[in-house]
Amino acid sequence: MDIRPQIPEHMARSYESRERRPMGRLIYIVLGWCAVALGLVGVILPVLPTTPFLLVAAFAFGKGSPEARAWLIEHAHFGPAIRNWEENGAISRGAKVLACSMMALVLGASLILGAALWVIALQVVAMGSGAAFILTRPDGMTR
Repeated sequence: MDIRPQIPEHMARSYESRERRPMGRLIYIVLGWCAVALGLVGVILPVLPTTPFLLVAAFAFGKGSPEARAWLIEHAHFGPAIRNWEENGAISRGAKVLACSMMALVLGASLILGAALWVIALQVVAMGSGAAFILTRPDGMTR
């Protein structure tokens, strides 16, 4: 009798192939949980992005733990953004506004606090590139 949980075929390869690589599987699981932890910190800290870490976690869990991936994909708060990205390469309009607003806020704070010119320039290039990427993705609807 097989007591392993039933995982949809599209979410995982066979358990047998995973059981042959226990160390690799463990590395992916640890990477996934570290990414989830950083994503949760990002919920609290406005300058640390949450969604990219959760996308990394979904990828890592896909390689190491189909159960953890299923939990993350079905999570009420985090799942819609991950599904939106994986299915459509899309970012919701609200997430775009929030991300770009936080980037502008950080840049404004750096200007007000008198950061060095090279720091401001580096922020403009890095955050400008990030904002350009975000804004050129299709708008997605979270469910």
